[in-house]
Amino acid sequence: MAEEEKGFVIKDKRTFSPETGEPRTEEPQEVQEEKGASQEAPRGEAKSAGEETQLPEVNFSTFIFSLSSSALLHFGEIPDPSTGTKKKNLAMAKHTIDILGMLEEKTRGNLTSDEEQLFKNILYDLRMRYVKETG
Repeated sequence: MAEEEKGFVIKDKRTFSPETGEPRTEEPQEVQEEKGASQEAPRGEAKSAGEETQLPEVNFSTFIFSLSSSALLHFGEIPDPSTGTKKKNLAMAKHTIDILGMLEEKTRGNLTSDEEQLFKNILYDLRMRYVKETG
């Protein structure tokens, strides 16, 4: 039982940075967590403060907007919500654009005309931004 109360240690042994995909130069970080301590605390704090976030309706269009927002974040167009800073990560932007391209291919023929037009416009815009950034 004393072992359960001790908690656990997480060691990141990856040799590359998950953010940039580049080799790490610093030592891997160690994170210690107490048993039962999880990300539930921030949610509990928000509820106790009486704040409830209004989320948009879950549909295909909001999903595409979410992915495009992620790409814009990686282009450095919008600030990171957790840090408030703008940071470019073109590899992640390209990855997100590739995901959107794969979704376009896999959903072809199954979308409404509005969804299809939205998808094409967003993909075109993101691809042109990528070409502009890398060219």
